[in-house]
Amino acid sequence: MPFYTISEMKATRSNVSSAVGKTVAGELIKVAVTTYQEGEGPPPHFHPNEEQFMLVLEGKMRMVVGDEERIIEPGILVHIPRNTRHGVCALGGPAVFFAAKSPVGTGDMSQDYNKAKDADEVWKRLSA
Repeated sequence: MPFYTISEMKATRSNVSSAVGKTVAGELIKVAVTTYQEGEGPPPHFHPNEEQFMLVLEGKMRMVVGDEERIIEPGILVHIPRNTRHGVCALGGPAVFFAAKSPVGTGDMSQDYNKAKDADEVWKRLSA
């Protein structure tokens, strides 16, 4: 099926965070529209086998990618290379973003999740 209506897609909860996502997997790439409530986000992690892009659609998040930290808002597109530590925390209400990862693997957006060694320390900064 080449056309998807996001509002009609089934929402599922992530197995590594409190995210609610609507996902689709193709042959070489998987995508999701993901929502975090205020104060939520995944512990900082990395993907040894996946490259990722994310585009903020609604809300605001504090994000770390590698050693860089900033607030991201609608219209910001973020590239996350393989093996790069990253994490987000929704600020001031819900935040929604579109994510694309390759390769597709099993189609599960959390498939290549590996918690960063300094996840707890970095999470304290993101959620402050």
